[in-house]
Amino acid sequence: MTNTFSLLTLFTGDMMTLFISLVLVFGSIMSWAIIIEKIRLWHSHKKDPARVKNGDNLSLIADKLIRPFDRNLWFLSMVSYVAPFIGLFGTIWGVMDSFASIGVNQSVSIGVIAPGLATALGTTALGLIAAVPAAIAYQYFSKKSDDLYETLIETCKEMKDSKSKK
Repeated sequence: MTNTFSLLTLFTGDMMTLFISLVLVFGSIMSWAIIIEKIRLWHSHKKDPARVKNGDNLSLIADKLIRPFDRNLWFLSMVSYVAPFIGLFGTIWGVMDSFASIGVNQSVSIGVIAPGLATALGTTALGLIAAVPAAIAYQYFSKKSDDLYETLIETCKEMKDSKSKK
């Protein structure tokens, strides 16, 4: 008796499992690309912070300066909310596969049930691997962006107040 189980077959067992795995891997890769982009953007902002000058349309400038920091955060939010459900769908698919194997083989042995359950747990893990970093990054970068926006608006208000006092 040979063992045909491999890590690759865990995520490519059938067409639906392959599709679910590819969607989750794609979401994870895109999330990490956005996370790296945001880290670089905030690092460059730390070295050269945005400045607001007197005479500028202050609220328009603040919105324009914030836009790059908010870009693509929607994708991180979407992955953090949707990936666990896609992983859950993979879990259900694997459990259904296990039940189908029981029906075909007329047996409830571990060898019949295990492949479907392994696939189920594998897609669950992929869903969490995609969702958790995206959720953390979304919350972190949203908060930093909101703080920067509030700082810029505060600066704008201070500039308006100093103009009106002159």
